[in-house]
Amino acid sequence: MDSTSTAETDYAVFLEKVKRTVYIDNLSPQVTESVVRTALGQFGTVKNVQFIPNYTGPKNIPCCALVEMECPRQAKAVVLEITQFPFMMSGMPRPVRAFRAEEEMFDDRPIKPGRRIQCCWVDRKDPDFEVASKIKRLVRKHAAEDLFLLQQQLAQEEKLAKQQDETLKANYKKFSIIDNVVSDGTAPGLAKLYNMKVFDA
Repeated sequence: MDSTSTAETDYAVFLEKVKRTVYIDNLSPQVTESVVRTALGQFGTVKNVQFIPNYTGPKNIPCCALVEMECPRQAKAVVLEITQFPFMMSGMPRPVRAFRAEEEMFDDRPIKPGRRIQCCWVDRKDPDFEVASKIKRLVRKHAAEDLFLLQQQLAQEEKLAKQQDETLKANYKKFSIIDNVVSDGTAPGLAKLYNMKVFDA
């Protein structure tokens, strides 16, 4: 088997992997591989979880991951379910999102057969140099704007998480009081005093 056919075979195997992989984002920084495996295990067998590193922003912003399922059918089920219904993971107030993975998302993807990439230095006098400089500045601007928006979203999510926690504690305290009143006999006494009927659940 020559190198060309080997490359074609490797790329075909890679494409099959892409079909059964799901791209998940809006993940909490606290989400671990075991959390992802447990959450998505209800849709099938999770073969691999690969977190995509964030090289430009702080570590506490929502992250993303590539999750390889056992077959394309399971991957499709994950995308369909998470797209239709809110899917929370590890207490993140904002639901995660799921999309079908694309070839460009994999940093370990093999070279596509027949594709050649050529790189060269661009002279400052070359017209393309100014275009490349503008693109570079634009990318930096977009990255800064994106980071600002993510930080605002994170602050809102932390505020919402705190409110949800306080509401949960308040509800727990309220139901604990009701349970104590019923179990210690206070409820029947109050019902008799106010001439009310008490029904047993």
